[in-house]
Amino acid sequence: MEQISSAAAQVLIAVIPIVGIVMGSVVVFFYLLWYHRRRTLLIKAGHYNRPDFDLLSFSLLAGLLLSSVGITLTVFLAIVTGPTYGLLGGIIPLAMGTGLLAYYGIKCRDRAK
Repeated sequence: MEQISSAAAQVLIAVIPIVGIVMGSVVVFFYLLWYHRRRTLLIKAGHYNRPDFDLLSFSLLAGLLLSSVGITLTVFLAIVTGPTYGLLGGIIPLAMGTGLLAYYGIKCRDRAK
């Protein structure tokens, strides 16, 4: 038995995701606007402290995580699919993690000099 849906039901099904995306975008927009205004007022009042960011620690952590995920995905995809383009799903994070670890090693060696 075939069920025939009405045009109104099809329109509602199409509109619901659109409304969700628009409302989510509005929330993100106002969050960014209010965060910017807050930072501007803190700077004008002289109470703004710039957050510290340790690039070396970040590159070490991200490099280790990306390398381990990349190795795992590369081995898994090589076993399951063989040498196909799907293997790039593991090679790309592996290359990014290796690059970050290389950056960490170079910067640490430069600091030691």
